[in-house]
Amino acid sequence: MLIDSHCHLDFPDFEVERDAIVARARAAGVERLITISTRVERFDAIRSIAERYDDVFCTVGTHPNQANEEPDVAVTRLIDLSRHPKCVAIGEAGLDYHYDDVPRDIAERVFRTHIAAARETGLPLVIHSREADDDMAMILRDEMGQGRFTAVLHCFTSSRALAQTGLDLGLYVSFSGVLTFKGSQDLRDIARDVPVDRMLVETDAPFLSPVPHRGKRNEPAYVVRTAAVLAELKGLELDAFGAATNANVLRLFSKMPPLPARAAA
Repeated sequence: MLIDSHCHLDFPDFEVERDAIVARARAAGVERLITISTRVERFDAIRSIAERYDDVFCTVGTHPNQANEEPDVAVTRLIDLSRHPKCVAIGEAGLDYHYDDVPRDIAERVFRTHIAAARETGLPLVIHSREADDDMAMILRDEMGQGRFTAVLHCFTSSRALAQTGLDLGLYVSFSGVLTFKGSQDLRDIARDVPVDRMLVETDAPFLSPVPHRGKRNEPAYVVRTAAVLAELKGLELDAFGAATNANVLRLFSKMPPLPARAAA
């Protein structure tokens, strides 16, 4: 049994068959899904999806690639929206220098606003970081010095140095289907060294389908594939790995209620 800690059920790829996608996740043993916000202005749609399914939760935030669309999102607004009972985190927010089509000063300002909201609410921050390791490490150290907050480096594909910075600051590290790709040995080596009690698993669906689904649309049921690779790297049975990462999700996303007790076999 697993939790997909990061997917995007509001994206158009899922609109026609969202019920079926959630049902397939349940059938695959995925107990909960967290659907992640990329634009504060679309929070109503994200919230309504979470309200529709007992096992789906959500976040509120502005993706760094959309920071120029919402450059002045206020801490107070993030805090207000995050009070919804199904909203369990702030984000995703961060830095993305791959496309680099948002002015970096705007991206940093929006990111720091989200950190402030996470600190104020006590909710975790879902961090997006792509090809921005040095600036990300600098901001995280600086902001942590101003007051602690909890966070996860989602869909981790960055350097060992950034992973270690995150761990040193008390953050979690989440791995997606990228980990299963043939050319991702360096990432698997990093994942092998991340402590199990600081590790999450995700799909980032509809993106980044794990092998053997690579090249097709991703969906939450496929988180099992990534978890199986991580479990093997850590020398654990899949059930034990799932129990450990579920515990991590519930510890980090502490607003989420406990999982229901399972009946004895």
